[in-house]
Amino acid sequence: MSLLFAGLISGTSLDSLDAALTRIDGDSLQVLQTHSHPIPNTLRQQMLELCLPGDNEIDQLGQTEIDFAMLCSEAVSDLLAAAGISAGDVTAIGSHGQTVRHRPPAAGGAAGFTLQLGDPNTLAALTGIDTVADFRRADMALGGQGAPLASGFHRFAFSKTGENRAVINIGGMSNITTMSANGAISGCDTGPGNVLMDIWIQSQRGHAYDAGGAWAASGTVIGELLATLMDDAYFRLTGPKSTGREAFNADYLHQKTAQHRRADATDIQATLLEFTARTIAGGLGDSEQLDSIYICGGGAHNTALMQRLQQLAPDCNVTTTSALGIDPDWVEAAAFAWLAYCRVNNLAGNVPEVTGASRKAILGGIYSGSLPSSERS
Repeated sequence: MSLLFAGLISGTSLDSLDAALTRIDGDSLQVLQTHSHPIPNTLRQQMLELCLPGDNEIDQLGQTEIDFAMLCSEAVSDLLAAAGISAGDVTAIGSHGQTVRHRPPAAGGAAGFTLQLGDPNTLAALTGIDTVADFRRADMALGGQGAPLASGFHRFAFSKTGENRAVINIGGMSNITTMSANGAISGCDTGPGNVLMDIWIQSQRGHAYDAGGAWAASGTVIGELLATLMDDAYFRLTGPKSTGREAFNADYLHQKTAQHRRADATDIQATLLEFTARTIAGGLGDSEQLDSIYICGGGAHNTALMQRLQQLAPDCNVTTTSALGIDPDWVEAAAFAWLAYCRVNNLAGNVPEVTGASRKAILGGIYSGSLPSSERS
């Protein structure tokens, strides 16, 4: 029996709120309609500020969470209107929420925690649709990183018996899922995706992003800066591991480039692209064992980055997930629709081999948007 599920994700880049309406029948998923909903600059700035410690955090967090949930309800309304579907036809919404703090557990240290904004009670009430949210903390309660969660969906949608494949999501951060021909799976957050390149071009040229990587491609890599970036402790960790804006942000970039203030800004952008490509390639392990690499997320549109990844994995075919039937812009939104499907059907959503959790787990809580049976006519 096929059912309709909507997925919502804004991601680390916070460039927009992506919504996808999917039809899932258990064995397959079809993306029926997509919608990219703008995030007002004021709300975006509030969420970015909450990614780092500051004053009056709890009050700001409380109001921002409601504001973002209201925005999510607008996105769902526009998505369903475009599809010509009524709210009553949708089984559930899978809402990731906006991550404002992600502190993964440290080896031998304190337990980790993670926090996503976007009150699911408000979203369910405004849409009238059951909403699944808070996906990450169940995995963390079992000792996992709570990330990346996309690996289960990558296996569901993109694995193929007899072929060694990797799926790489390049958003603000990058994560990778490697699926072996024998069914084995591994993955982790590899580090920055678009985030540092976006921060740099915004500060230097006022652009939201480097279209096609053209600005980076016109520069020359600064070897000393690249070595400094590559020396970060995160890249010496073995998986499972995860990261976010808490580690890789504007302050981080300012610190790492402090000794290169007289360098050409274009060359710094070129170095950031090289850094991103090398850390992603490093997460692949021995790329000679892979047959194909499929890219999704905003990084799939960075031509220079795609070309560099192909150079770093010359024995693989590097392309986008369009070749597997899902546009790279909508893989993550589809993933959270699928995670909602898993929760509604009491299926495990995490991959312990990737997150490090002690076992498989049913992820997320269900927040009712439908009327109680006693109130239905």
